[in-house]
Amino acid sequence: MENRNEPAATRLERARRLSVAPMMDWTDRHCRYFHRLLAPTALLYTEMVTAPAVVHGDRGRLLGFDAAEHPVALQLGGSEPAELAEATRVGAGYGYDEINLNVGCPSDRVQSGRFGACLMREPSLVADCIAAMREASAVPVTVKCRIGVDEQDEYAALAEFVDLVRATGCDTFVVHARKAWLQGLSPKENREVPPLNYERVYRLKRELPQLTVVINGGISSVADVREHLRHVDGVMLGRTAYHEPYRLAELEAELYGTPLPDRDDVMGRLRPYVEAHLARGDRLQHITRHVLGLYQGLPGARAFRRVLSEEAHRADAGWNVVERALAARRGEWRRAA
Repeated sequence: MENRNEPAATRLERARRLSVAPMMDWTDRHCRYFHRLLAPTALLYTEMVTAPAVVHGDRGRLLGFDAAEHPVALQLGGSEPAELAEATRVGAGYGYDEINLNVGCPSDRVQSGRFGACLMREPSLVADCIAAMREASAVPVTVKCRIGVDEQDEYAALAEFVDLVRATGCDTFVVHARKAWLQGLSPKENREVPPLNYERVYRLKRELPQLTVVINGGISSVADVREHLRHVDGVMLGRTAYHEPYRLAELEAELYGTPLPDRDDVMGRLRPYVEAHLARGDRLQHITRHVLGLYQGLPGARAFRRVLSEEAHRADAGWNVVERALAARRGEWRRAA
């Protein structure tokens, strides 16, 4: 179980055994707070935030988070070392436990900005970026990458990339075990079409055991996690953590011995957070959209989702909408029983 008195570096190392991937439009501060209720120890990531946005934009809106989210990592996108260094300084000032550079996103928008997965072709530039980021702050700086892009289909390309980047002192790599096709496939297809190659990630850890290697891609079950942890230091869940969030609680229990929480108790613990944000003018749907999958696979799950989907968007929606959703779930569960 979690020990908040242990040193921050030790806590972060333990947290990396289980993490939730940075996912655009999904892993915002409300999502992370909810996930923390399910997984007290796991490492959570922000959505990717571009370095120019951090340097020039509304920092409070982009970077603000609740202290309960710790340990939490900020993922940055960019390819300009000085700009990334400044964004790292700012992120560290907000209290993030880790700063991560995105070298894995394949979207057209990211490519046009010369960052994301296209940087797999420019390992020297990535090394310059990481060196500048590490110089800017004592907060750990890590990389999230693919096993390759486009024509790169050999282990040697990944090994060269990692060798150049680790020479900066970076010792943690989160590797999505698919290569990315930068032309011809959408970001969604890039999460599904290129074949997974877990062995390539395992080999990286075997050949460079001093590195911390976290594997990402197609991981969904407790059995998956057990198998991967025989070969690497950590696992990162993506869509499963979002669509079936209770899986996080199951994995937390498996890896850290944390007692499984009751789903209704989780919703009860979310209530003060929801009401505090409603009092600030936030909309209920901005929070409840992340909890729709909490009862996935259980009787009443559909009724719970239906009430929240139909009512939470209203301007005057309050916690009473959540209560109705929970009541609808219980009613449908009783009928099923």
